[in-house]
Amino acid sequence: MKKIIFTILTGLYLIPMAMSQGYDIGDKATDFELKNVDETHVSLSDYEDEEGVILVFTCNHCPYAKAYEQRIIELDKKFASKGFPVVAIQPNDPELVEEDSFENMQKRAKEKDYSFPYLIDEKQEVYKAYGATHTPHLYILENNNGDFIVQYIGTIDDNYKDEDEVEKRYAADAVKAMLENKTPNPNTTKAIGCTIKDKDKK
Repeated sequence: MKKIIFTILTGLYLIPMAMSQGYDIGDKATDFELKNVDETHVSLSDYEDEEGVILVFTCNHCPYAKAYEQRIIELDKKFASKGFPVVAIQPNDPELVEEDSFENMQKRAKEKDYSFPYLIDEKQEVYKAYGATHTPHLYILENNNGDFIVQYIGTIDDNYKDEDEVEKRYAADAVKAMLENKTPNPNTTKAIGCTIKDKDKK
């Protein structure tokens, strides 16, 4: 694993803030078990029969997450049947952002009819293990004989403001490459969004 730079968004620029451990391309992702909005618990190992997983750290309140919400839904609709379902994780501390409470997560998932799990990282351990810094922050994992290997890290596409103006669909292109047994290119991009709200960094 390598150190990944924490950043904040100022205008159109990303400014380094601090360093955190996180996954790099080629790393094996550790299993986790988190509570879903339907009160069940979901683990990465639940997807051992899939080709991989599109894992996205996202939330309710962030305008970037809201802008990308429908695109996340579309990723699941497009690729779940091909073996790459979406798993969404809400990493923020609800005490800092009430809109991201578990109850509000349940409401949001029901309103938007999420076809994928929407999990809460209550101990804020999973997002740190991945090295996620923003919402949304996307990781595409490939199932290699039961080990989930990180193959893409970053953003969903190159235009959060307007989907009609998107020129590069990084996430979709990465999955397509993996389905063809190719290496995603690029396999890393900068995640643009709101910084994750951590109870230890108030």
